[in-house]
Amino acid sequence: MIARFFTLTLLVMTLGVSKAHAQAEFDITSGKLEALPMAVSQFYAERPEFNQLASDIPEIITNNLRGSGLFNPINQNAFIQNPQSLEKDGPRFAEWRALNAQALVSGSVTRAEDGRTRVEFRLWDVFSQQQLTGMAYMTTPQNWRRIAHIISDEVYKRITGEDGYFDTRVVYISETGPANRRVKRLAIMDQDGANHRYLTEAGTLVLTPRFSPTAQEITYMSYRNNRPRVYLYNIDTGRQELLGDFPNMTFAPRFSPDGNKVIMSMAGNGNTDIYEMDLRNRKSRRLTTNSAIDTAPSYAPDGRQIAFESDRGGTQQLYVMDGNGGNVRRITFGNGRYGNPVWSPRGDLIAFTKMLQGKFYIGVIRPDGSGERLITSAYHVEGPSWSPNGRVLTYFKETPTGQGRSAKLYTIDLTGYNERELSTPRDGSDPAWSPLNP
Repeated sequence: MIARFFTLTLLVMTLGVSKAHAQAEFDITSGKLEALPMAVSQFYAERPEFNQLASDIPEIITNNLRGSGLFNPINQNAFIQNPQSLEKDGPRFAEWRALNAQALVSGSVTRAEDGRTRVEFRLWDVFSQQQLTGMAYMTTPQNWRRIAHIISDEVYKRITGEDGYFDTRVVYISETGPANRRVKRLAIMDQDGANHRYLTEAGTLVLTPRFSPTAQEITYMSYRNNRPRVYLYNIDTGRQELLGDFPNMTFAPRFSPDGNKVIMSMAGNGNTDIYEMDLRNRKSRRLTTNSAIDTAPSYAPDGRQIAFESDRGGTQQLYVMDGNGGNVRRITFGNGRYGNPVWSPRGDLIAFTKMLQGKFYIGVIRPDGSGERLITSAYHVEGPSWSPNGRVLTYFKETPTGQGRSAKLYTIDLTGYNERELSTPRDGSDPAWSPLNP
């Protein structure tokens, strides 16, 4: 299988970039925000064959920024200045201020001397009349979608102060069939639903896919001969590899932050504990020895702590322990049952699923157990996974239907606003968000 990504050469342009504080910047740490009005112009096309790229790239940038909920792109039909004038003369800021645009994205698509395609963009602060940033990318035309995502990330970062999350992928479980005979396949797509493809065939049940820190491998659980086993899948080569031939059932795998280990649960003799395997020598060690069910482990970003769920206290609750299995402490004490803990890439929060009085919730809590906050709920909502910047969560939501149930993927901002469905060809569950693509 040929890798989907091509090499990009990035040329950072610093001439004319303002060092002053930009008026277009805003605080995104509070609650509901007013989306920032901004303009994304069509790019200037040096040659007729670049006309489509010059239109498609800004469209993807616009969709990404609008989808974040933090930006309100202005309809291009209102624009007065055309792409050629923007490229040759620079912005006529008075015209953009009249449209209430606080920021402006312009760009061009040209041919470099070596024959490659050069895509350039500039981000402008309309009110201070300064260029905030600008970059150029030398690549092949086939890679235009990824270029659009990278530009979106640069714009997002320059205005919000946070890293973007658009140049990423989502792996999930594609589901078809009646409720008692669901066919589940591993599938992957860009975070906006493009470039969708299936990674496994329909004959084997697969569950709980998770990315490695390099975004090139996935660990997941698969039933073979009615026994759950943990596997590794290489996205570039399509190779699947059994992660050790354990005598008992293994499930709920996740990579360590450095990618050298996989943590998982193993069931045997009526007990379920958490184990860690070193991928370099394939040696495993047991981290919990409690008689209760310990499962769903998730590393902190620095690898020094592990969150997990356990019923050792009588009900299903969340716990945190040191990376060696010591110093176990319970962090949830509210009503209901808690599960699926997932540590934020920032390290400041743990996302979870909560079940209370017949309803499901997605929430977040600090690692010390303080600040619990529920951000969405439904008949059945589960499986939270963080965007790489820790700003957005993806998860799946089930609704009952006449034939059984329907499962769809969603994203939501950490504040609890801007819930959006992630479009998939069929039903989907158990999503996992990749790190930024290498």
